[in-house]
Amino acid sequence: MLAIALPLISAVADDGTVEPQALAAELHAKTSKAVLIHVGFAVMYRGKHIPQSIYAGPARSPEGLEALKKAVANISREREIVIYCGCCPMVMCPNVKPALAALREMGFTHVKTLLLATNFATDWVNHGYPVEGEAAAR
Repeated sequence: MLAIALPLISAVADDGTVEPQALAAELHAKTSKAVLIHVGFAVMYRGKHIPQSIYAGPARSPEGLEALKKAVANISREREIVIYCGCCPMVMCPNVKPALAALREMGFTHVKTLLLATNFATDWVNHGYPVEGEAAAR
């Protein structure tokens, strides 16, 4: 396997997603400049999450969207943002699409979604990509 830290923008699919391997490589090389935001459930974030990611809450609810707006209030609209949830397959996730729509509506121009085709455990944790949280400390 070739482990080259590519600029995140080059690892983005046409659909605005970022491959886990590409993001993990950037985190390992400390070259990622993206703001990482978890838009899923608190229990998941507390258990394991991507280091340096901000918890914004589940974007499927008005309260979660409000928390997301507060979390990004002081971030430049040109800054690169990568959102993720991982509660279930991304195509079924109740949190990713509302978060993406809210951020774009707020004027963020470089928003991408971490491609978690199955879930966070399968597509991130099981690959040995970096995590932190209560469950990671065990």
